[in-house]
Amino acid sequence: MAGHCVLSLTIKDETVLYAAYMPFIQYGGLFVPTNRSLELGKEVFVLLKLLGEPEKIPVAGRVVWITPARAQGKRRRGVGIQFIEPEGTLRAKIKNILAGQLESGRATHTL
Repeated sequence: MAGHCVLSLTIKDETVLYAAYMPFIQYGGLFVPTNRSLELGKEVFVLLKLLGEPEKIPVAGRVVWITPARAQGKRRRGVGIQFIEPEGTLRAKIKNILAGQLESGRATHTL
C-alpha cells in the first residue's frame, strides 16, 4: 500500500463514538487520535474496532482535519478522516448507534 498510512482506532462505547464522529464532513468521518504527522489530503486506512464488534472494520479515508499537539482548548492531537465510501454503510451504522445524540450539542474532539 505505497503512499498510504495505516491507523488503528478502538471505540468501546457510545460516548467515545460521539466524540470521534464527524457528521459535518461529506460522507462522514472519524477523529483518530495519533502522534503521527500527516498532511491534509493524505489517503489513510483505518482499522476500526467498533463497540465490541468481533472483527475490525477496514475504512479507507482521507485526512481532512488536523489537531496539532498543544492545541487550544487542550484538544487531543490527531486527525479527522473523511470516509471515501459514498454509499455510507459505516456512516449509516454510526448514525444508527448515535440516534438522537447527534443534535445534543455536546463537545467532540473536533467541534
